Amino acid sequence: MKKNRWIFFVCCLLAAVWTQSGLAEPQKGQRPANASYTIGIGDVLDIVTWKEADFSRENVLVRLDGKITLPLFNDVQAAGKTPIELKRMLEGAMKSYVSSPVVTIIVKSPESQKFYILGEIMKTGEYPIVKELTVLQAFALAGGFTQWASKKEIILLRNEGGEEKRIRIDYKRIIRGKDLEANVWIKANDTIIVP
Repeated sequence: MKKNRWIFFVCCLLAAVWTQSGLAEPQKGQRPANASYTIGIGDVLDIVTWKEADFSRENVLVRLDGKITLPLFNDVQAAGKTPIELKRMLEGAMKSYVSSPVVTIIVKSPESQKFYILGEIMKTGEYPIVKELTVLQAFALAGGFTQWASKKEIILLRNEGGEEKRIRIDYKRIIRGKDLEANVWIKANDTIIVP
């Protein structure tokens, strides 16, 4: 019995030291656990207003300008917002017409969540992002490299804040464990080019 208490005590002590030393912190470049879905152009939404059929809509397309059209509200900006932000915005707008509106936003088809992979890869093309995905996992999804691929000069093109970023990916360094931070998370509309 004393031995079990001693093992429990040591385990608790190790857990406390691990947390204090920062080892339990996520590594740089790691996707945050609380990352929320952001509505994008091309997504299809269902907007359900509880007990208010006139304010409910199915298959609402987020247009190229990032807006959706709803009765009484006309064009509403949806792209760039989380479903919770859009819900709160619509509930606020509906208070003029409904005493206590309760809105649910359902992302029925996340069409904006795609990435592209081109060049010396077995299966080039457009791929849906249906789960969290790293660059290495994207290569696996696309069937791996052709025999002519230059694995040290891979480029990831990403649009952030209206600016195009070029991220160099050295596959060989990543798999050797020398540059694990370069195994970045794939984001919507990323384009990977394998020369």
